Amino acid sequence: MLSRRTFLEIAAASGLAAHLGCSGGPPAKKRKKLAIIASIWRYLSHAQHFGDRFLVGYPRKGRWHHPEMDVISLYVDQKPEGDQSQARADEFGFKVYPTIQEALRCGGDKLAVDAVLLIIEHGDYPRNAKGQVLYPRYEFFQQVVEVFEQDGRAVPVFNDKHLSYDTAKAKKMVADSKRLGFPLLAGSSLPVTWRIPAIEFPLDCVIEEALMVGVGSSDASDYHALEAMQCMVERRRGGESGVKSVQLIQGDAVWKAGEEGRWSKRLLEAALARSNKLLGDTLIDARPQDLANNGQLPKIVKEPAAYFIEHADGLQSTLLMLNGGVQDRTFAAKLQGVPEPQSLLFQLPPVPNVTYSACLAEKIEEMIETGQAPFPAERTLIVSGILDHCLESKVQGNRKLETPELQIRYQPPEGSHFCRA
Repeated sequence: MLSRRTFLEIAAASGLAAHLGCSGGPPAKKRKKLAIIASIWRYLSHAQHFGDRFLVGYPRKGRWHHPEMDVISLYVDQKPEGDQSQARADEFGFKVYPTIQEALRCGGDKLAVDAVLLIIEHGDYPRNAKGQVLYPRYEFFQQVVEVFEQDGRAVPVFNDKHLSYDTAKAKKMVADSKRLGFPLLAGSSLPVTWRIPAIEFPLDCVIEEALMVGVGSSDASDYHALEAMQCMVERRRGGESGVKSVQLIQGDAVWKAGEEGRWSKRLLEAALARSNKLLGDTLIDARPQDLANNGQLPKIVKEPAAYFIEHADGLQSTLLMLNGGVQDRTFAAKLQGVPEPQSLLFQLPPVPNVTYSACLAEKIEEMIETGQAPFPAERTLIVSGILDHCLESKVQGNRKLETPELQIRYQPPEGSHFCRA
């Protein structure tokens, strides 16, 4: 029979053991609670890619990684055919709420999550005269900010891809994050996916010229290509100092610009030499080919486009959209003191796993755990603005536009944060 003293001693010891965990070690780490605000959640949507990383995990450094955080609430703006949102909620035990405010507060009266994932990509939304999809990223972000303001607490926010199609709205999003003091991570997977070869430009290098080759539609895939180029050129001496002007040209004017030296054929050769998916004659008999110099590009690329960016410090960077010529994204630059162009492929593993999204999921986790964004939102801000103004150049007859709105300065992170393992 236990004495009262012995009982109290055992109870106290048991309580301490429960506090320390069964092993007698430190208390279990408190799991972070996530809210996802999405446009849609169905097969191969961005919400599915990123949401599932936090529900079932993802491969990382040769192991399966389970994030130490839980999705506890979801808001979905549209539920088209093939919607997976309710099925995921039922399977993993979270709730789909009818409003953003309720999702952030989990049906209560106070902010009840530790981070917000804003994934507004895909869905049925109108386009404007510039061809931009009017995704309500800014509008949904503002609803999140209103909850932060009303409840007196702000948490980390991840914003997928563009901040907004509108430069002024994008600027306000970054300003709000600084005003309320919450970390904001934004952008796509291109800057953090694998690179072949694994090139990282040294900080404060001198870049004399840069060229990116992109494929896909506007204003989705040209954003990806511009952001991939920006994550390389931002590492130049002094960091990013802003953009002075932009111009978008199309059709035969692109090839003429190359002949006139507005973009470098040498850099195009270096970039295309990294491509794993050349088209044209390669599809006919598998022959290797020098697309930069053999005269094939004007024949197989029916609607070329060139995006010219004049940076405030004098750097000229160019995006060539070459649909029909290649099916991947490559980059080349001439660095001062380095005889040959430096070039690489941004490697994007195929669907349905799109493992490159796991590279970005790791950065999202890092922000949530540390309270610091791994790279500045200003990168996404300036790319959003570059694309906005390039498309304005297009609708204004392809004329060159001065861009005082893009005098955006920032320093890149010490490391590039791309996947290496």
